[in-house]
Amino acid sequence: MEYTRLGRTGLKVSRLCLGCMTFGEPQRGLHEWSLGEEASRPLIRQAIEAGINFFDTANIYSDGSSEEIVGRALRDFGRREELVIATKLNSPMRKDPNAAGLSRKAVMTEIDHSLKRLGTDYVDLYQIHRFDYTTPIEETLEALHDVVKAGKARYIGASSMYAYQFSKALFLADRHGWTRFVSMQNHYNLMYREEEREMMRLCAEEGIGVIPWSPLARGRLTRPFDEETFRSQTDKFGQHLVKSLSGEGDRQVVEAVAKVAAARGVPRAQVALSWVAHKSPVTAPIIGASKPGHLEDAIAGLSLQLSAEEVAALEAPYVPHVVAGFS
Repeated sequence: MEYTRLGRTGLKVSRLCLGCMTFGEPQRGLHEWSLGEEASRPLIRQAIEAGINFFDTANIYSDGSSEEIVGRALRDFGRREELVIATKLNSPMRKDPNAAGLSRKAVMTEIDHSLKRLGTDYVDLYQIHRFDYTTPIEETLEALHDVVKAGKARYIGASSMYAYQFSKALFLADRHGWTRFVSMQNHYNLMYREEEREMMRLCAEEGIGVIPWSPLARGRLTRPFDEETFRSQTDKFGQHLVKSLSGEGDRQVVEAVAKVAAARGVPRAQVALSWVAHKSPVTAPIIGASKPGHLEDAIAGLSLQLSAEEVAALEAPYVPHVVAGFS
C-alpha cells in the first residue's frame, strides 16, 4: 500500500480510503443494501491487512450503526494510533428542530455521539457532510475549531459544496485564526467531472487534500451501462444522481472504460479507479466494498498506469452535467 500526506498536513494516509456507508444494519436508516456486522467485519479486516489505514463513515449512515460496526471492528483488528478515522455530520439524527445542520449546538452534540458510537476518544478527521445554508459559516467554523482544541478531532474537512463557499470558509478561518479545513470530499469520477471547473483547482492552490466519493460512479463504471444491481434499484440517493448521468455521452464513457479494460485484460473497476487515483490533486479515492474482490480491484487500480492515449480515450466522450451531489 502507498501512503501520502493529506493535503499540506503531516498526516499520512493510505492512497485508498475505505468508505463505510456499505457497513450498517439494513433495518436502520435508508440503506437496504448495506451489510450487517457479521458481513462487514471480514471486509474491514481485509482492508487493514492490505495496509489501508484510512476509514470514512458518517453519523447518518444506517442511523449510526455504521459508526458502531466500524468502531468495534477497528478496535478488534487494528491499533488506534495506526488508524485514521473520519466521520461526518449534517443530516438529521433525530426528529427535533436542532437535529440537523451545522449549528454550534449540532456540532457539539454530534461529535460526542459519534465518539461514543465509534468507541474512541477522538476522530482524526471531522467533516461537514454538506453546506448548511441556515447557519452562518462563522458559527460552524468556530464550533469546529473548539472541537479540535478540545482534543476531540485532530483535523477538520468538508464535503460537496460550491467552490465559492469553500473559498469563503478558508478565508474566514485564516482571518479569525480558526482551524482550517484540510480536505475536500467531493463527487468526482469519469462520468462526473464538473469539479474540475473550480473546486479541484482551488484545492490544488490551497493545499487541500481531495478524497473523492463515488469514484466508480456507484458501480456504473464497472458494468454494462443498463445493468442494474440490488443497490442501484434501492439506493434513493444514487437514483437521484443517476438521473443526471444517463445521457448518450455517459454511455460512451462506460463503453470507453470497457474498451480500455478489455485491451489491458483487467476488470473495468481497475481502469476507472486508476484514472481517479492519478488525477491531481486527488489524495485518496473513497472506495466502497461489499465483496473481497472490490478491495482487490481497488488496490490493483493504484498500480495500473494508464497511458496518455488511454486517458484521452476515457475522457473524450465526456459532456457537461448539471451540478449533482451537493444535497
